Amino acid sequence: MAQLDTREKLAILADAAKYDASCASSGTAKRNSRDGKGLGSTEGMGICHAYAPDGRCISLLKILLTNSCIFDCHYCINRKSSNVRRARFTAQEVVNLTLSFYRRNYIEGLFLSSGIIGSSNYTMEQMVEVARSLREDHNFRGYIHLKTIPDADPELVHQAGLHADRLSINVELPTAGGLKRLAPEKDGARIEGAMAANKTAIIDNKDAVKRYKSAPRFAPAGQSTQMIVGADAATDGDIVTKASTLYDRFGLRRVYYSAFSPIPDASAVLPLQRPPLMREHRLYQSDWLMRFYEFTPQEVVAAADDATGMLPLDMDPKMAWALKFRGSFPVDVNRAPRELLLRVPGLGVKAVNGILTSRRWRKLRLDDVARLTVSIAKLRPFIVTEDWRPVVLADRAEIRPIVAPKKQQLELFAA
Repeated sequence: MAQLDTREKLAILADAAKYDASCASSGTAKRNSRDGKGLGSTEGMGICHAYAPDGRCISLLKILLTNSCIFDCHYCINRKSSNVRRARFTAQEVVNLTLSFYRRNYIEGLFLSSGIIGSSNYTMEQMVEVARSLREDHNFRGYIHLKTIPDADPELVHQAGLHADRLSINVELPTAGGLKRLAPEKDGARIEGAMAANKTAIIDNKDAVKRYKSAPRFAPAGQSTQMIVGADAATDGDIVTKASTLYDRFGLRRVYYSAFSPIPDASAVLPLQRPPLMREHRLYQSDWLMRFYEFTPQEVVAAADDATGMLPLDMDPKMAWALKFRGSFPVDVNRAPRELLLRVPGLGVKAVNGILTSRRWRKLRLDDVARLTVSIAKLRPFIVTEDWRPVVLADRAEIRPIVAPKKQQLELFAA
């Protein structure tokens, strides 16, 4: 490997890290250095691609320790057989970069992943050393997210959790068959075993912290994972079902979805083109329905096309479900329980909470509901209020084109 200066390494390894979507910082413990002790904060406002617990955008230095790798996963741009320019940071270089960027107010934390060099244990040791040095040698109190390696020694992963705010382990692909075909060197059972160990450590640590104030924290922002969408034949139904299983079994904070992107010198087993980015967006919306709108995985899967198992791209999954199960509508906003109100297209969680509070005092009219939402037009076919009942509209077979988003002419030079 040619000798590169820090700037050249940063250009290569920051670009290589862009394929990691799981770069959010919500849910971590609040720390700051306002008392004059330590360096950094998990609370301050920043400038880039992650979000603090209160929704503010903060910046993270998002890099790989190295883009060299001993594995040859078909879908990975950094695979062993890929013809890309390689680079590698030392642990101390990452520490120095993080501190230097923080002092210049560029970042509020670090997201660190890596290809596998030498062995899984050696690579994990280097990543743990970065986090340890930042915390212990420099008293860094900013956010740290480590992408851990499931094949590494469990004690190394545990050490990572003692220094990092969040850990993540990528399940890579939604089906066991897809993983075996496209990443034969990775073991789905090992991946899930490592996630289960993290879950146990997080739960045990929460109990210890309640009992002993001096107990060290373990990954206070929990763990997350990422799935690649469109590299194999998995349907949206397969992906939603897998995500739900991961949430239930391992207590994940987030499942991230990354649309497959064709890579240089791609393997012949990969698709020739990437899936529509809208597919990734629809999966995030379906994820939101399960996490915040009390939809079951079966309900979300039911919104998909029966023949293909794919969610429609021309409307969000909540609307698709409503159109498929029109017998559940219209919903009376003055009498319906919370779970039915959450299924009304156009009603968000805040709007539903507002309806439940307001109707305790008086019967709601259409204008009252309109004040709680962005657009009442989307709601009208699905609700009943004191002064509105869509009897004719709700029974019409052509309701779909009325409520579906209208196709727009794209601008020739639009970005």
